[in-house]
Amino acid sequence: MTSPGFETRPERLPSTLPLFPLSGVLLLPRSRLPLNVFEPRYLNMVDDALASDRLIGMIQPEQANGTELAPPLFKVGCVGRIVSFAEEGNRYLIALSGVCRFTIGEELPTTRGYRRIVPDWSRFRGDVDEENAAGIDRTRLTAGLKSFFKANGLSADWSSIEQAPDERLVNSLAMICPFPPAEKQALLEAPTLAERVTILTGLVEMAVIHGSQDDTGARH
Repeated sequence: MTSPGFETRPERLPSTLPLFPLSGVLLLPRSRLPLNVFEPRYLNMVDDALASDRLIGMIQPEQANGTELAPPLFKVGCVGRIVSFAEEGNRYLIALSGVCRFTIGEELPTTRGYRRIVPDWSRFRGDVDEENAAGIDRTRLTAGLKSFFKANGLSADWSSIEQAPDERLVNSLAMICPFPPAEKQALLEAPTLAERVTILTGLVEMAVIHGSQDDTGARH
């Protein structure tokens, strides 16, 4: 199933939101995130979202390897709309399209096993409009990425990367690069696209430097 088009306006953002906490997973506005859903409580959440506005809030737990059923969460997440859905056995394969970031307000009583909140949209209402990418240093970012991908054994279609629009490129890279959760969160919370590029470029350059230092260490 693929959903019809959806016009996003600030006044249409919901007053309550179901949460899907996943460590190391990032969703950004106008980016697409595929998800494999199998836990019963999150199957319930998808069912309920499909029956209403198709919106789900993605957010990271503060502790990457915590075992709590309701772990402490980072304060900022991003809501996505279900734009595709398929059922395979006892799991759902869905894709979310990022709509707008939010700050956690009040947490509400659990519904059918999953967590819900009252989101605060005020800090990120500008997310509903595509960002101007003025001032982005794509040359430096691309150079850092080539070294980063090589060091991590990753492949890329560099022709497609060079042709991608700035916002799509930066947000897609922020989502797919294998950074730790705290660094993913920094990318999510960057106030502007230009600041996200600065953080992303710094992360890939530091990762390459640290990787090079590790490679030159003594071996026994």
